[in-house]
Amino acid sequence: MLQVKNLKKSFKSGDTIVAAVNGISIDVKDGEFASIVGRSGSGKSTLLSLLGALDKPTSGEIKVDGQDITSLHDRELIKYRCQRIGFVFQGYNLVPNLTAKENVMLPMEFGGVSKNERQKRAQKLLDQVGLKADKQKRKPAKLSGGEQQRVAIARALANNPKLILADEPTGNLDSQTGEMIFDLLHSLSKTEKTTIIVVTHDQAIAGKTDSVFKLKDGKLDKRNK
Repeated sequence: MLQVKNLKKSFKSGDTIVAAVNGISIDVKDGEFASIVGRSGSGKSTLLSLLGALDKPTSGEIKVDGQDITSLHDRELIKYRCQRIGFVFQGYNLVPNLTAKENVMLPMEFGGVSKNERQKRAQKLLDQVGLKADKQKRKPAKLSGGEQQRVAIARALANNPKLILADEPTGNLDSQTGEMIFDLLHSLSKTEKTTIIVVTHDQAIAGKTDSVFKLKDGKLDKRNK
């Protein structure tokens, strides 16, 4: 489902060229739950930004479901991010003045889905991630960290994306809640038939994924499983 070939991303720092991603090639199957691990500065988040079309590579190729996203124009990239990709962030990134349900409905509004369908799917997704009844009407400030991340996961699934990218989704949570969120993502990768790639520093949690890509100094150090 995901094919990355000789991907490179360089930045200029003063007079020095820094290769944040340096010739990475990976393949991830349809419906696979994969993790990217590595020390701080190894290139994990930069790679995730490239896969999500939030940044453009210096060179290389990224194919998602057969489509080369590195060749897309800006307007096409906006459509791609809206319809094909779901994002889950460490800091949740929910809209504070919207309820949980309204946060999940938002991507569908951008996607042109009718209000009635948006409401039905948002409720279904929130039920699916374990946020039910009156909590769906609460704004983020009235929800716990784990509950906010459940909303973020439901929002990521809103437009039936082929790929979900999660950047340290358990980083702001205690270990027990973080494990529950990780198990939820793993379950959803199977029930929703969605490919999920998660960046994590937690080796124990990464060990539960179908495959592990270890990065070191912007390069793929090794792949496990």
